Amino acid sequence: MSLQFAYYPGCAAKQIQREADWAAQAVCQELGITLHPMPRASCCGAVSLRETKPAFSLAVAARILSEAEAMGKNLLTICNTCLQTLSHANYRLTNEPELLEKINGVLQASGVRPYKATIKVYHLLWVITDQVDANLLRSKVKKPLKDLQVAPFYGCHNLRPEEIYESKAGESADHLDRLITLLGGQPVSYRGKDRCCGFHVMLSDKTEVHNMVAINCQNAKKAGAQIMVTPCTLCDMVMGSVQGMAEKSLGLSIQLPEMNFAQLLGLALGIDEKRLGISRLHVDPKPALQAKGVM
Repeated sequence: MSLQFAYYPGCAAKQIQREADWAAQAVCQELGITLHPMPRASCCGAVSLRETKPAFSLAVAARILSEAEAMGKNLLTICNTCLQTLSHANYRLTNEPELLEKINGVLQASGVRPYKATIKVYHLLWVITDQVDANLLRSKVKKPLKDLQVAPFYGCHNLRPEEIYESKAGESADHLDRLITLLGGQPVSYRGKDRCCGFHVMLSDKTEVHNMVAINCQNAKKAGAQIMVTPCTLCDMVMGSVQGMAEKSLGLSIQLPEMNFAQLLGLALGIDEKRLGISRLHVDPKPALQAKGVM
């Protein structure tokens, strides 16, 4: 199976959450996954564009998908929201020929190559857990997690609606749990791992997002979590940066280190912490990781 992909990191990974992009590229290099940049790709438009201008949203997504298709590669992303947006568009364009024809009319009028709906959309987490040989991955682990209690926070946009995705989604999704176990850690089971992080009310309702972050993190800590990992740059942004704000506004002490799954994987593979951007995290994970010999 070819592990070459058109790489679509998403906007957050190019700006605020650059460490997620650094970690993704570092672990892919280590595991033999080739990421081909998409220099002409725009923002996916996310959920807000899909809700306000659905036809425009489909055209934007089709333009991105067409670029990957022209490269002869399936598309790979590291953002749950980009994953959902592009998967939703690809599902509709693949299964609704008349819609595809209409959207291609828009693309052609703009001088863009029409989309033939021949590619698939994947998340890096899926590729690592479903397409990389487990024995190869296990052989690459230089610093096993030694029963580190890790809370998997899946978020919501890589789970629902499950019918649009190219990998296991919905309530049966287990990619993070499997990866944590393979790395020698203990996945923590807790209420909230498949909930929303609060990103979409981050600007409109600060009280609500503070409550959402606090509840998710506290549930994980009460279940024994020493660290939390997510597969999404937007979840990283919220569960990490908003945690301190939630502590102040709600009078709590949470202090749960949160990082992108590729960062924790990179550490287990022995990749230097500077390449993984560990110093950019909002809650220092070093005490928990050093206790297990991971750092």
